[in-house]
Amino acid sequence: MNIAAKSSPSMTDHRMDTGKPAFLGFGLGLRAQHYDEILGENPPIDWFEVISENYMLPGGQPLRMLDRIRQRYPVVMHGVSLSIASTAPPDFEYLRGLRDLARRVEPKWISDHLCWTGVHGKNLHDLLPIPYIREALDHVVSRVQLVQDYLGRAIVLENVSTYVQFSNSEMKEWEFLSELSRRSGCWLLFDVNNVYVSAFNHGYDPQTFLDGIPADRVVQFHMAGHSHMGTHIIDTHDHPVCEDVWDLYAAALKRFGRVSTMIERDDNIPPLDELMAEVNRTREIAGKVLAPGRKTG
Repeated sequence: MNIAAKSSPSMTDHRMDTGKPAFLGFGLGLRAQHYDEILGENPPIDWFEVISENYMLPGGQPLRMLDRIRQRYPVVMHGVSLSIASTAPPDFEYLRGLRDLARRVEPKWISDHLCWTGVHGKNLHDLLPIPYIREALDHVVSRVQLVQDYLGRAIVLENVSTYVQFSNSEMKEWEFLSELSRRSGCWLLFDVNNVYVSAFNHGYDPQTFLDGIPADRVVQFHMAGHSHMGTHIIDTHDHPVCEDVWDLYAAALKRFGRVSTMIERDDNIPPLDELMAEVNRTREIAGKVLAPGRKTG
């Protein structure tokens, strides 16, 4: 893939001047199966993350339900189609829909993934990796700046799970993410499960990833399950969080401190009570790791 930037970045990178988002607590990905229970019982969840694309159509039942839920809970928007690393021209129709939804929902932040998702106008519905080279970094910085200027806010970018690596990479993933955040002013969504998956698939220590990310740029954690295939792991979001990922979450708390955390489940979605148990576990682990007087960082 030719990752060359379509426009040269400025000599001095422009960082959007916005403050770091506030800590939200411990949340859950909003799924349609749980709408009625959430509205009927007001479960003790601190906030919800919504999949942006599910609500970018005008009108309809999903948007009406979201309007009601956001009156009771803080919400953040999480997209899967921004394709921030693509070399295709920016999709301003998509950006306009994203901006319109944000104006309606007033999310605490808007996030997506450091990846590309399609080519020649076709969305492949996957989060595809990029080579970690200087040329790609310049390109993504310029794309992030364009999106942030259009939306009028800093965005949040997530590390993805990967299954292949590029032989021409000039830096590590954590170095790329750190420099991207520094130069563009975007914040980082640290997906704990994705780090575990990629570390296993590529044979490195996940703690090295944690240590390579600047603590002051991380505003959110994702926690999710995966499918372990023996020789490799696939990020499927269809199982409970495994014990190794819980351990890595504790390590991430020690490194980054108090960070808004949520449970992500996209398939084999269980009853809300089961997901609430995982939300409560994030809260309990954070309480122990970040107890007053306990050293972190």
